Amino acid sequence: MTVLSLVLAVVLYGSLLWTVRQVLCDPSDRLLRAVFRCLLCAGLSFPFGLPACVRVVDGLTGDGAAKLLQNLCLLGAVHFLGCFFIHSASGPADARARVRRQVVPFAATAVVVSAAMAVTPHADRGHTYATADMRVPGVAVFYLSAGAYLTYALAMALFWTVRYARLAGRPLVTGLWMVAAALAGMVLASTAREGLTLVRLLGGEVPRPVITGAKLLLDLAIPLFVAGVVWPGLVTRWASIRLWWHHGRVHRRLAPLWTALHTAFPEDALERTPSGRRWNVLSPRGARRRYYRRVIECRDGLVRISPYLALEAAAADADAPLPPEVAARHLRTALRAYASGAAAPSRAVPVALPEGSDSGLAADVRQLTRLSEALAAQS
Repeated sequence: MTVLSLVLAVVLYGSLLWTVRQVLCDPSDRLLRAVFRCLLCAGLSFPFGLPACVRVVDGLTGDGAAKLLQNLCLLGAVHFLGCFFIHSASGPADARARVRRQVVPFAATAVVVSAAMAVTPHADRGHTYATADMRVPGVAVFYLSAGAYLTYALAMALFWTVRYARLAGRPLVTGLWMVAAALAGMVLASTAREGLTLVRLLGGEVPRPVITGAKLLLDLAIPLFVAGVVWPGLVTRWASIRLWWHHGRVHRRLAPLWTALHTAFPEDALERTPSGRRWNVLSPRGARRRYYRRVIECRDGLVRISPYLALEAAAADADAPLPPEVAARHLRTALRAYASGAAAPSRAVPVALPEGSDSGLAADVRQLTRLSEALAAQS
């Protein structure tokens, strides 16, 4: 297996596994199902091109079986690719009707290539495209019919991809243009192979580097296509990972403040419903839930202790929010006063609130973090 084939296998099967997970999460999504079937057919076709698999399959079922299965899987991949765009552009009823119509050329091509392989002499079935004798009728029909359908289906997919890419936003547009570039390469390679097949059918000679170049173009386009299909999902997942990391970091930075307040007001802890799944502890959803819970518990604790803070920081303006650094200097004393049952003013005062035009949850969390870090620095 070459390095390029190895990279292709990693990208293809990694994408297939990711798509399987998405389909299991939402099995009713027609677009996801079409993408899954497209990648599945592409994944099934890959091993039939490996020499070791070709020897095993041909040894069990007869010469040319691996080549036929590989091409049928490729036809299925481009067929389901077309189904994806049909479902994207149509309502459920129209999409089902159009998909049924697209089955006709796909099934007809599958029958033709199977019949062509059946009538091809055994001695000519095992050759690759580069070494096949196109003057043998069965060989020529096999490659011409398969190539014609591939070119048609890929060109149709390219048309819809470019159309959608002009209207889409990020990150979808990036993935669509990657897919469009890959499809353009596939259409070019498929068209070139059709022309080369005709030249060889008519008895002309085609230099081996030209055939190799067309194959290389196709080999480069396939991983680019797969990468484009999964790009939006990867970008979304990367953003989710960054948010998960940020939530975990803030959760740790708020630990000194939360610990001090939770010790004084354990009854303010929000209800923790056990998930029953350890994975939820590390999942983005679990991290987000812990992040919001800690922020809310810290703010609730500050509201309760704020009268004692105002009493300790008597020099501060009672109507102005206590800055985080001021609150940190007096928080532990205020907590001891609360624990001793000392009297305090009846109203709460704002503590560590966002300043100026800075507002929102993120601004509030920044102030809480400043307070927590100032409190930890005094330890």
